[in-house]
Amino acid sequence: MRPLVVVNDDFAGIVAVAGVDVGFEQGGAVTRAAIAVLGFPGLDPIDQALAKRPTGFPYVPGLLSFREIPAILDALSTLRVYPDLLLCDGQGYAHPRRLGLASHLGLLTDLPSIGVAKSRLIGEHGSLAKERGAWTWLHDGGEIIGAVLRTRSCVRPVYVSIGHRVSLDSAIRFVLACTTRYRLPETTRRAHRLASEQRAALS
Repeated sequence: MRPLVVVNDDFAGIVAVAGVDVGFEQGGAVTRAAIAVLGFPGLDPIDQALAKRPTGFPYVPGLLSFREIPAILDALSTLRVYPDLLLCDGQGYAHPRRLGLASHLGLLTDLPSIGVAKSRLIGEHGSLAKERGAWTWLHDGGEIIGAVLRTRSCVRPVYVSIGHRVSLDSAIRFVLACTTRYRLPETTRRAHRLASEQRAALS
């Protein structure tokens, strides 16, 4: 699938952006996917979906997208407002196989997608200024695989990479545009909140 990933901008107007949060229940036997769709650029909530299904793929490091994507596709299928752009809580091109969750999901849905990870999976980078908007390249084996981006001043950065149909420069711009008062994009935060509210309702 890797050669099919489009690494340049291939999208029209972006008016709806979505965040995806995936978790597991019952000791990993059930996969839960939450999706929050926000208007862009205002980031007002306009739709959401939650789906669960039995986990059908074992835990294999580096192949987590095969474990998570079936539930994500279930949740996407129930949305009333389909997003123009996916911001995935995970890696895209910044992956040992250059095909993390964001790229895999982007290919399957043919949606523009971006990986926004909370931690570094692979790669090295130089020092990063402390102010919001500062960024530097993430390298692996002499190749640029992503960017390290400071979304809040003096707060730990996030790791941005191409998913599908979005260039790295545009990915950085979209992540900053979707991040307000917190470290993570509002898309990610809203999806996580939806999943957390569902867990609380069941407890």
